[in-house]
Order: sequence, then structure tokens, then C-alpha cells
Amino acid sequence: MKRKVEILVLSDLHLGSYGCRAEELLSYLRSVSPGTVILNGDIIDIWAFNKKYFPKPHMRVVKKLLKWSAKVPVYYITGNHDEALRRYSPARLGDLRLMDQLSLTIDGKRHWFLHGDIFDATMKSAKWLAKLGGFGYDLLIRINHLVNRTLAFFGRPRMSFSRRVKNSVKSAVNFISDFEQTMADIALHDGYEAVVCGHIHQPRIGTVDTPKGSIVYLNSGDWIENLSALEYNEGRWSLYLHEAWAEHVPSERMVRKGAVEAA
Repeated sequence: MKRKVEILVLSDLHLGSYGCRAEELLSYLRSVSPGTVILNGDIIDIWAFNKKYFPKPHMRVVKKLLKWSAKVPVYYITGNHDEALRRYSPARLGDLRLMDQLSLTIDGKRHWFLHGDIFDATMKSAKWLAKLGGFGYDLLIRINHLVNRTLAFFGRPRMSFSRRVKNSVKSAVNFISDFEQTMADIALHDGYEAVVCGHIHQPRIGTVDTPKGSIVYLNSGDWIENLSALEYNEGRWSLYLHEAWAEHVPSERMVRKGAVEAA
């Protein structure tokens, strides 16, 4: 039986790229029945798009999302990898709504949904560098997949090259911290009580403190390395993690039945 989810947030699927874990994503999508779906950017990877590469599982994900849009509201928020869609935003096709950002009041609290790339200094000042980094990231993920297949053959646990880089390189750690701080500052300034992002592929539920106060910060992660999604039910946000990657969750979060919840 499908599990009901009041609000489902997905981001950074990167459909059309070699790194997308579409089969695992399909398995998850088929297990839930959402009331509202928010696609928070980088759903289709137009940067990496190659007409020779769009496997059947990727197309099945697209069909599943379109099928949902015929039954429940589906918001497609543009990101940097699908920024070409911004020229058509805002637009609406039935219950599928294309937009650059979304404001929703949930249980009396103002939530701001956006991908987050527009506040990324790299994206604003050197887009060519960001695209180069995107291609390098995709190559790293492809190499990582080959390594993980070998590890699986020998019964060894998977490993994530990109996660190790992010956790060990000081500039990467600082970038993530700066991104979260920027999102919090701007959201608070605009009167929001929670900000929901994607972009940096770092799933998280937590609180960010600023000189002007604190705000709830949520990031839905991605479906390349973390295989994660945000779910809202009965007044509470939780972070879903696919069982293949649940062991990588930071220890300060609570893992239960494939989900991570704010402690």
C-alpha cells in the first residue's frame, strides 16, 4: 500500500545525466501518494542533455510526475541546470505550474521554496565556471559508479567521491555554510519562517541562526549521491533517505524506517 505524504519536495534529479539514480527514484515515487508535489529545481539536466542519452527509467520518472500533475498540484521551480525554462515562467498546464520560486503558508508558517542558485556567487559572476564544474562533477559521478560496481562485486560497501571531497575540502565546507547562511538571511528579511532549497546536494533539516533571529532551513538533497526527499506530514517535516544511502546520514540526525527527522 502506498504511503500518504501531504507535501513532497524533490530537487536535483538531474534527469538526462549519467549520474541520475532514476531506478531508485522510481521505486520511491511508486511507494508514496502525495497531496502536493514541489519540484525544487534541476529536475531535467539541460546542461548535460544529450539526445542520445535519455534512458527509459528517466522517461518513466517524467511520466510519473506528469501523471501526478493530473491529480494533485505539482509545482516545478526552475534551477540552474534547467534555467532555460525560466523564459517561460510563470506558466501553467493543468495542475503543473512552472515558476522560479514559491511561497506557501503551511500550518500558519510562511515557507519560501526556491532552488537557491540565484544567490550562488559562482552562478552570478562566472556561469561558465559553474558549468565547467557541473561537467566535472558529472564525470566524477560516472567514475564513482564504476568504482561502486566493482566494490559491490567484491561485497564491499559503496563510497561517494563527491561526499568525501565536500567533507574534506575546507572551501567546500565553507561554501555550504555560506549558502545556508545567505538563504537564512534573505528569507528572514522577507518575513519567512522557513526556507526550502536544493542546489548544493546536501540534505538537511535544521535551524540557522542569524543576527536577526533564527529560521528553519530545509534542503531536499538530490538523486545522484544522497537519494533524498523532504516529506511533510501532520505538522512535521522529515527527510527521506533511500535505504542504499541511509548509513551516510550524520550521527546528529535520527534515522528511522528510511527517514531522517529533525531531532
